[in-house]
Amino acid sequence: MQLLIIGGTRFLGRALVDEARAAGHSVTLFNRGQSNPGLYPDVEQIHGDRDGGLNALAGRRWEAVIDTCGYVPRVVHAAADYLADAVEHYTFISSLSVYADPLPASAGEDAPVATMADEALEEISGETYGPLKVLCERAATEAMNGRALLVRSGLIVGPHDASDRFSYWPARVARGGEVLAPESPDYGTQFIDVRDLARWTLRATEQRLTGPYNVTGPERPLPLGRLLDTARALTGSDARFTWVSGPFLEQQGVVPFVELPLWVPAEAGGFNNFDIGRALAAGLTFRPVEETIGDTLAWLATRPDDYVWRAGLPAERETELLQAWHAA
Repeated sequence: MQLLIIGGTRFLGRALVDEARAAGHSVTLFNRGQSNPGLYPDVEQIHGDRDGGLNALAGRRWEAVIDTCGYVPRVVHAAADYLADAVEHYTFISSLSVYADPLPASAGEDAPVATMADEALEEISGETYGPLKVLCERAATEAMNGRALLVRSGLIVGPHDASDRFSYWPARVARGGEVLAPESPDYGTQFIDVRDLARWTLRATEQRLTGPYNVTGPERPLPLGRLLDTARALTGSDARFTWVSGPFLEQQGVVPFVELPLWVPAEAGGFNNFDIGRALAAGLTFRPVEETIGDTLAWLATRPDDYVWRAGLPAERETELLQAWHAA
């Protein structure tokens, strides 16, 4: 397959490149050449800004394009419209954040999506990210006359994840000692290894699937206790887990998904319980969580010692919370 990837040098993009090359596809990247510019010296790269610089793609044709970095509807529409006659199929990487609140348990692709009062707004924030992705999906679908696959990805994890929204847990367990954990060992979580997402996305693109797909994992929500126990076994640490109630964490102002990755309050619990049956039927599979944890730890070991974490509880904050919990 002749494949154009918009982006391609960060996290999911690089996983897509690696998977596509392993599968024998011919890959071209379109990006600004700013992120990891020396990563793929033997892969064709066309440098340009997708916002106003699409003429760099003039005169070229590909069988399919995967858009990994579309956040503004106007920009996504411009790319899809420009490429409509140059590609047969457009895959847009969207997000499970497209769904409206309150999010029901086991939400499928037909669940209500978020809306914006001012659809011309382009500022990306916690409040607008999901609605903007909805409008991006619409823009890609309209410009491609329905020839668009909408990959509503969940929390993407694994090596090269700069968000730290999963990496915190293996690293924290490896450090050992008393570990603050939210809710209970049975608390269900959903996430997907970036390499599993890349593999499914490529296969779905090859098959020219269209419309929205919820793409996260595993097949059933993974108990957080199992995740932490697995990390402890792999690292050989002396970590012991203190399970702290959700109401207490909310009372203490703990920021869900940021200070405590994978945890959301009860009223948002649907975010760890999406219906992924459609993607499973289309071939979505998952590697063992042991592999994801092990590879994540190996990658973390390559980061500098002075790295500043973007998510997770700082040690002092965790100690304060544990002291308050025990006192209560």
